[in-house]
Amino acid sequence: MKNRDSWKPSKYVYRKGKLRASRDRSEVGAGSRLAADLVAGLYGTYVPQYARGKLVDLGCGKVPLFEAYGGQVTENTCVDWPFSRHQNRYSDVVCDLNRPLPFPDGAFDTIILSDVLEHIPEPEKLWQEMHRIASVRGKLIMNVPFYYPLHEQPHDYYRYSEHALRRFARQAGFTVLVLKPVGGSLEIMVDMLAKHLQFIPLIGRPLCLALQHSAYAFIRTRVGSRLSERTAQSLPFGYFLVAEKE
Repeated sequence: MKNRDSWKPSKYVYRKGKLRASRDRSEVGAGSRLAADLVAGLYGTYVPQYARGKLVDLGCGKVPLFEAYGGQVTENTCVDWPFSRHQNRYSDVVCDLNRPLPFPDGAFDTIILSDVLEHIPEPEKLWQEMHRIASVRGKLIMNVPFYYPLHEQPHDYYRYSEHALRRFARQAGFTVLVLKPVGGSLEIMVDMLAKHLQFIPLIGRPLCLALQHSAYAFIRTRVGSRLSERTAQSLPFGYFLVAEKE
């Protein structure tokens, strides 16, 4: 990773030993904190289990997951778009992810693809390329939004269901090891309401943060987790996937 010595946490940070969303509003907007907390929790759980060897972080941005995987891998290569809004400060390679990736076959044991697939207009090509550059039994760790606003427009093309992700993985030659919805209807409603509340003068931001904090606490209870799991089957907030090259 370029400029490794100057890297600092951005979107995700460790708090009390757990990966959470940053409380810095310049990194995570007030209305997006719940969504980022949920995604962070899944990466914090599964990256230590599956990230190994040589890792490539595709669409790396500010490399927000470096602290999660840095101690698990032997080296990490950061790749970002030429039109990235993050100035490619940590990118080893700058290339268009819609085109063939500039790496040899089987080059990486772990691939990270965080909040990227929805920005790829021809996703089959990227799936094929990820399979090509993955080593035998190499792992792909990724997440995508589902019920979420358009972002980084105009480069926001798709939302993927569980069935689409399984199909893409299978056709590319990956076996799905983990596929989890990132929350259900409660998380969706809280996220939508928070994104509107934050713009109310004076009281909006405190209400927005309090709502998300309460929702996060509730879904960690037995009743809340059941509600989240049941509704996530038909109203998923997003998805988290770990797959292995066959």
